[in-house]
Amino acid sequence: MKKIKISLVLVIVFVLTILTTSTASALNDFGLDATAGHVNAFKSQVNNPPGVGFFQNRLGQMIGLVLSMVGVIFFILIIYAGITWMLSGGNDQTITKSKDLIINATIGLVIVFAAYAITAYVGTLLTSPIPQP
Repeated sequence: MKKIKISLVLVIVFVLTILTTSTASALNDFGLDATAGHVNAFKSQVNNPPGVGFFQNRLGQMIGLVLSMVGVIFFILIIYAGITWMLSGGNDQTITKSKDLIINATIGLVIVFAAYAITAYVGTLLTSPIPQP
């Protein structure tokens, strides 16, 4: 029964994350593309034909979605551990479980962001032009 509840909460978090991310990405233009077209630094990005950079944009959106979900899951785990700790009533075993959950959630978040940073760095190295001597 507990596994069903956890699975249901994860599915709800996943669906809410997808809905909020899709809605936010659909609404985030605010005329910034038109404004950025007047700035020389962004003209090449704004004036590209629709097919240019499609894969990179979609990959970036998927990575952003996954990182959003990781953040939401981390937030839920921290809230759950905090509530469990507060309601433990001084039970040392429950307090230890709550502390371990907070520590493990934090370590997991650090690992995910470190993996993202390493991937971004390697991706930058692979896509940057090789300097000519």
